[in-house]
Amino acid sequence: MQYVLYGLIALIVAFLAVILIRTAAFKPRKNVELLENEESFDKEKAVESLRELVKCKTVSSYTRELEDDAEFEKLISKLPKLYPNVNEKCPLTKMEDRGLLFKWEGKAHDAPAVMMAHYDVVPVNEDMWEKPPFEAILEDGVLWGRGTLDTKVTFNAILSAADKLIAEGFVPDNDVYFAFSGGEEVNGEGAIRIVDWFEKNGITPALVVDEGGAVVEGVFPGVSAPCGLIGIAEKGMMDVCYKTKSGGGHASAPKPHTPVGILSAVCCRVENKPFKMHLTKPVAEMFDTLGRHSSLLYRMIFANLWCFSWVLDLLCKKSGGELNALMRTTVAFTQMSGSKASNVIPPEASMVSNMRLNPKDNIDSALDYIKKAASDPNVEITCIHGMNPSPISETGCDAWDKVAKAVASTWKGCIVSPYLMVQCSDSRHYGRISNHVYRFSAMDLTSEERSTIHGNNERIRLETVYRAVEFYIRLMRQC
Repeated sequence: MQYVLYGLIALIVAFLAVILIRTAAFKPRKNVELLENEESFDKEKAVESLRELVKCKTVSSYTRELEDDAEFEKLISKLPKLYPNVNEKCPLTKMEDRGLLFKWEGKAHDAPAVMMAHYDVVPVNEDMWEKPPFEAILEDGVLWGRGTLDTKVTFNAILSAADKLIAEGFVPDNDVYFAFSGGEEVNGEGAIRIVDWFEKNGITPALVVDEGGAVVEGVFPGVSAPCGLIGIAEKGMMDVCYKTKSGGGHASAPKPHTPVGILSAVCCRVENKPFKMHLTKPVAEMFDTLGRHSSLLYRMIFANLWCFSWVLDLLCKKSGGELNALMRTTVAFTQMSGSKASNVIPPEASMVSNMRLNPKDNIDSALDYIKKAASDPNVEITCIHGMNPSPISETGCDAWDKVAKAVASTWKGCIVSPYLMVQCSDSRHYGRISNHVYRFSAMDLTSEERSTIHGNNERIRLETVYRAVEFYIRLMRQC
């Protein structure tokens, strides 16, 4: 018995030693190499160009009749005046569904780069805004307007950077394409048309950059430094409908469970059975990068996920939010409908959940899991529409290094890290022609600023506008 006790103590000591040794060795790696050049450009012109873009009411809608084609054409007609050097050197090909593709010819053509943005914006409730959303009011170093963050800022930054570089006589080593969509917010096909064009012409991009992560603070446990998050993949998305029927009737004599009650129970069962945690490549690399900069307790967890993954899983389930969304497929119930009268039991009730699919899941596997979790054969569960997760792009390669260097050199002191984008973007379409697709919105944003994207009072600091242009200048110099 005594030997057993000694053996147990020895095992515990060995276990603790392994944990502590791994934690002590889990130190920050050498940061990304910096580009030494200080970049200068006409900042006032960049801001004025962005203001002109914001003044165009390029609001996209799933109902095409609600869109104003003249506003989209107005924006396009402004581009030659706003970016004259681009207009002179970079021929524009207009695609169907409001796709715009500029080509800046380089010295070679075998490793082209693609810089992306979209110029459509989501609708606004003007009564809820402090400033008019399409007048591009500039006040106290802040520019107000729909699209200032999403994503006319990067549309402007790409073209402003190219305009400056062309003016100084710079020619990229390889072709650079500027690919813009006018329907990203409604899953339009402009970006698909551009990818089709690349595929038809046998062009394989060596580098693609679209919206995605940003430079943010306070988003990773135990890390106080700003983090430059570059998405190397994005989750899939699907909307699921849950429907059940009854004989209807008067609400004065209900059966034990009404259609709304049945659906509510299904909702609770699904929410109480979250999808399994999956440590995918983007998240594992993020933990391995940022976890090394974390506080001692979190470093111990991230250095020893082989035995503490259950702790991380528990934390994510309890807290929800962004960290949890990185780890698993999520389900958010967003709509429910039943009777049109308060005293009538509906003959049919339905609800909808919006799901974001982890790269380990797909539409079929996720739907199968939901049906099992719902556990009610009387509820019909169907996928309304959806898209599978994107392919995962490479890191530790030349394309990744170019983006990482531009980020680290523009926002000095930030920790550059891969991550998994939980939203959807046009860049997902490029996965069929390139495995070097990176998602980075060239901005440093506070949590308050991020909340205005698709919300009220969207606005941008002028310093953010400047930094976006600097980022693209640095990136294009490497292309």
